[in-house]
Amino acid sequence: MDIDGSQSADWVCRPRLAADAREAVFRFLAGLHPAPPAHLSQNLVLLVSELVTNALRHAGGVTVMRLSADRRSVEVAVVDPSPAHPQDRTPDLTGCTGGFGWPMVQRLARTVAVRNEADGGKAVCATLLR
Repeated sequence: MDIDGSQSADWVCRPRLAADAREAVFRFLAGLHPAPPAHLSQNLVLLVSELVTNALRHAGGVTVMRLSADRRSVEVAVVDPSPAHPQDRTPDLTGCTGGFGWPMVQRLARTVAVRNEADGGKAVCATLLR
């Protein structure tokens, strides 16, 4: 997928596991030209893994995951069936209950937004700069 000022690349899937989402990101990134820098690719894989894991663990699954890119940015949207927005919580240093994912998403992304979907669920959208 060549990307210049007027083109963009899009990918839509429904991962059942975080590993499926990571594989989709790798395939999406492999098709981008010019290729994004390594740090962006690594951050996108980690961010998607966290968003999908959170949707699976706290929101009843992933309805759809969308990846899109233009020459300036890459955006991911993870849609789930729950209307409940992500919440900051104190990380559990024993490793039992988590609490690290949402703050990590907020640190990795340039922007993060949560929007309500017409069907009652929500989309968590994050943008990374290329």
